[in-house]
Amino acid sequence: MEVGLQLRRPVSCRAMFHERGFFNFKPVLGSLAYVNTAQSLQFISWRTKCSTGGVSHKISASSDFSRKSRRRFSPRPKGSAPKGFIPKAPVEISTQKRDQKNDDDKKGSGTPVSSEYAGSPKKTPERKVGIKKEPVNDLPRNSQIEEGNVDEAAKEIKDIPGASENLRVANNSQLAGNGRVGRVSDDATMLQKKETTLEADIENVKDESAVEGKHLNSDNSLDFVKDESAESDIKVSEDASQKSKMEMEAKVESAFKGKHLTPAKSSDFVKDEGIGGDMKVSEDASLKSKMEREAKLKMEMEAKLRMEMETKLKKEMEAKSKKEMEAKLRMEMETKLKKEMEAKSKKEMEAKLKLEMEAKLRKQEIEKLAQENFQRGTKMFVYPQVVKADQDIEVFLNRSLSTLSDEPDVLIMGAFNDWRWKSFTARLNKTQLQGDWWSCQLHVPKESYKMDFVFFNGQNKYDNNDQKDFCITVEGEMDVSAFEDFLLEEKRREQEKLAEEKAERERQEEERRRIEAEKAADEADKEQAKKETERKREMLQQLMKKAARSVDNVWYIEPSEFKGEDLVRLYYNRSSGPLAHTDELWLHGGHNNWKDGLSIVSRLVGSEKTGGDWWYAEVTVPDRALVLDWVFTDGPPQKANVYDNNGRQDFHAIVPKTIPEELYWVEEEHQTYQKLREERRIREEAIRAKAEKTARMKAETKERTLKRFLLSQKHIVYTDPVDVKAGSTVTVFYNPANTVLNGKSEVWFRCSFNRWTHRMGPLPPQKMLPVENSSHVKTTVKVPLDAYMMDFVFSEREDGGIFDNKNGMDYHIPVSGSVAKEPPMHIVHIAVEMAPIAKVGGLGDVVTSLSRAVQELKHNVDIILPKYDCLRHGNVKDFQYQRSYHWGGTEIKVWTGKVEGLSVYFLEPQNG
Repeated sequence: MEVGLQLRRPVSCRAMFHERGFFNFKPVLGSLAYVNTAQSLQFISWRTKCSTGGVSHKISASSDFSRKSRRRFSPRPKGSAPKGFIPKAPVEISTQKRDQKNDDDKKGSGTPVSSEYAGSPKKTPERKVGIKKEPVNDLPRNSQIEEGNVDEAAKEIKDIPGASENLRVANNSQLAGNGRVGRVSDDATMLQKKETTLEADIENVKDESAVEGKHLNSDNSLDFVKDESAESDIKVSEDASQKSKMEMEAKVESAFKGKHLTPAKSSDFVKDEGIGGDMKVSEDASLKSKMEREAKLKMEMEAKLRMEMETKLKKEMEAKSKKEMEAKLRMEMETKLKKEMEAKSKKEMEAKLKLEMEAKLRKQEIEKLAQENFQRGTKMFVYPQVVKADQDIEVFLNRSLSTLSDEPDVLIMGAFNDWRWKSFTARLNKTQLQGDWWSCQLHVPKESYKMDFVFFNGQNKYDNNDQKDFCITVEGEMDVSAFEDFLLEEKRREQEKLAEEKAERERQEEERRRIEAEKAADEADKEQAKKETERKREMLQQLMKKAARSVDNVWYIEPSEFKGEDLVRLYYNRSSGPLAHTDELWLHGGHNNWKDGLSIVSRLVGSEKTGGDWWYAEVTVPDRALVLDWVFTDGPPQKANVYDNNGRQDFHAIVPKTIPEELYWVEEEHQTYQKLREERRIREEAIRAKAEKTARMKAETKERTLKRFLLSQKHIVYTDPVDVKAGSTVTVFYNPANTVLNGKSEVWFRCSFNRWTHRMGPLPPQKMLPVENSSHVKTTVKVPLDAYMMDFVFSEREDGGIFDNKNGMDYHIPVSGSVAKEPPMHIVHIAVEMAPIAKVGGLGDVVTSLSRAVQELKHNVDIILPKYDCLRHGNVKDFQYQRSYHWGGTEIKVWTGKVEGLSVYFLEPQNG
């Protein structure tokens, strides 16, 4: 049986092998794992450094172990040592080391020697390993083995066949057992080109019988190598004495034990101690490293398991603690809820008992009141007997004592505060009281001070307490005066709400009108833009018929083909027109029949062209230009005197390359529309700003006029504050020194509101108090919410006497913010002229302006005017015939209309 193994080794090992060789591997008992591992670890660092190249050997193993070959050694030629080696050390050192190794072998080695194995009568199958060398790369010079040590070791290996075989075979067999040749130590120089045959004695076998009959599997490691040479048959002499062999073996042992490689000199060589010591040290180091790794891994696993257990235990404790806390909280919540439920139940029971007691007591009191009222002949009573605001009451009626005794249905109808607040109607039901008592429950509002009601049958039969109505006084904070103020406040709120709603409606109506007007104005602008565009188009088309690209001996344009935004030269023959003797030539131009006015101004310069006095100007053609328009002159704008305008027809040139004409006119119409729309917007904003300014000026003027009026009589009377507001308290100051009450010891103030027509009537007279360091006297007045005018006079006594009433006109001060508005007056102006419809002099302006001012004070104003044939009807809105009547035998027709917001009646007599 033969097995082929492909082995790799570092480049630096090439010195120990021949180019081609075969090795015999001796099987051994036991495991080779430690040997292989240790041997591999021995060369890890060395292999790392020598990874640049390698030698590949093909190993062939055979099962023939029966043949014992003699040890053969290829003698090394005498001469200089191989390149890179130094002279060997003295023999004594190797002998000493060999002796030491022999002593160690005798003490601890249990492996049989080769002679013991040789004595076995059985044949052992032989395994052959063929090593096939592959090309290798030389190592750099700085990676070489120390010369002296390697040279001496190599020489002694050749001289001693037995020792050489033992050492090399032992080393190589351990490496081959692991399936790798690359772990062999570098103990020799370059492999010789000649092949040698090494026969190693099968030795160090612990049990010969265990080896016999055994066959190595392809998966097991080989312990011995037999190297047979295919190219060289050099044999080692067998006649050498045993003594020479022993000496040479000792030398080799000494050489290998004592020599080591120096890493500083080369990275291609490694330290090689004795083969047996290396194996033992490697085994110990590997075992120790493995045990350390296992111990470390065990400690890490134990720490990890301990941490996991602690984490798990911690989580379990936390979960348990959380559950306990939740259970505790749940128990506390249940206990608290139970207590709350018990407390609530207790309160409910107490409340229920209290209600039952109150109901029982109430029933007893009502029965007692019913019996007492029936005995007195009173047909109605309420419970509770003292009625308070914002309270529920029960009204009782004895139907047998009422006018409704025969009616099956009894109802109550009423209201509060003299029938002025919150009316109500309710049906009465038969009670369980003794007698014919009927009742219903009602709620008394908090704003009430009195309750008024009657009983009826739901149709037309009433019990109204002999036409006096039933009434009950309500105790509370409200009284008659407070209720009046409350009503006024409610009215003010209602008016504010109505005003807001009205303003919102007006705003929405104004917005609707504005949108409609905007829409109508847009349509008008579009129509006007369309008309203007059509007009411009007709004019431009007529102009384009007269336009040309050039006029011989007058003007032309270069290049002849151009478009908008192109730069062209416009040539002009000065001698062809009225500018023949001018020193300067200027071009004033535009485009599209002067659409944008004067938009091109350029000065002409002289040209070298012949055939006339030619000048030219560089002009940029306007964008969207269909026709260029220009004239020639002797100066810039505002300074030109002499023109050449082509006989007052101007010069016109067609632009050859332009946008389509239809597209141009569509864009022109749109631009015209946008322009008209912007102009209209500016006009409307100006009108709106003017109206706002006018309204603001009117308000300011009105305020200044009122203030001036109030302060005009300050030397006699004034108020603080000057602007009196409804619902406020004001102080009235009066100076009697300037009136008929001068020198009087007392001054009394008599006041009312709304031109002495206020619902409260005149206020009681108030004695005015003197003001320190002044001749004025003063008093305070509460102004009602519904007051729009404050009226007052002064007297010398409480009961009258001499009065200061402003010569019979009384004193009046306007009040702002009233919930009641002063009734407007109806004012009619009868005039013969009115601006602006029939105006001859200043009277027409006065009629119009005065009527508008009075109308702005919320008064109703009408104007009566003759219907002249010369009336400007364009200033009259909604002009229409209304009616006719006869007066003095003449029929008079009446026409109506609006002039500047004023209502005007036009009279047209039909008397010829």
